[in-house]
Amino acid sequence: NGTAQQFAATDAFFGKFSGKQVQEFLSDINIHVDLIASHGHTIFHQPQNGFTSQIGNGAFISAITNIPVVSDLRTMDVAYGGQGAPLVPIGDQLLFGDYDYCLNIGGIANVSFKQAGRRIAGDLCAANIVLNKLAEENNKRYDNGGKMAASGKINDTLFGKLNKFGFYKKDFPKSLGREWIEKEIFPLLDASTISVEDKLATVCEHIAYQISLIVLPHRKKTSVLVTGGGAFNEYLIGRIRKFAGEKIEIVLPNAQTISYKEAVIFAFLGLKRVLGEVNALSSVTGASQDSIGGALYGMVRGKN
Repeated sequence: NGTAQQFAATDAFFGKFSGKQVQEFLSDINIHVDLIASHGHTIFHQPQNGFTSQIGNGAFISAITNIPVVSDLRTMDVAYGGQGAPLVPIGDQLLFGDYDYCLNIGGIANVSFKQAGRRIAGDLCAANIVLNKLAEENNKRYDNGGKMAASGKINDTLFGKLNKFGFYKKDFPKSLGREWIEKEIFPLLDASTISVEDKLATVCEHIAYQISLIVLPHRKKTSVLVTGGGAFNEYLIGRIRKFAGEKIEIVLPNAQTISYKEAVIFAFLGLKRVLGEVNALSSVTGASQDSIGGALYGMVRGKN
């Protein structure tokens, strides 16, 4: 909600900060790095209005590290009329294709899967953005293991209201932005007089329910790879497993994969950008065509 000048200044500041962090990290490890792919931090995501903005200017990261940088990975897809999200599914398809579904529970829960020979994907619902906000009301950064949620009770009234938003009735591809969550979800939670623990339990139930609507209709033995911070929320995973039943295998990989799968895939997207290969699938974003997205700063193998 700041000025345009504040936006530009923060974009540059976060780019410098990111560059310094990468520089410090590289000084601690003995690995040669050819390329940095930086997602940045989303400030605006309004594909319906034709724009998306991630701060953390790639030029500053490249200048500080003296390493080529690919950033701004979403704008090209939005320019082709897509949602600019999700971008991870091409990595799901090529790197984690053994699983029927790839579910990521981050700030926003999203999923990708193959249907009729095409990769389908989209955002499902708000997740850790909401859970962390509620935990902060109890002076916690997050609900460690879902312990607070486990101590609460599911509120049927709030659960019903959370599931009524029109977004959930839309077909894929679709994506959520923080703006929508702040406008629609936060006021609903603020207006509720139940305890924080009950709100956490209810939101977890809502997340698990929305996930189940996607994976359950197939009614066959299905594997779901779960990554992102939400995979460490034992209470939430328990609720997902309850909705999924015996036919749906909920797979929790090692902690490294849970924490860094999306980072690995964004590095992969950066590599595909440099190689001149498609890194955004129109089948998952709704764009008019597949595209090669990302702004490149610095030199790669003697080429701009």
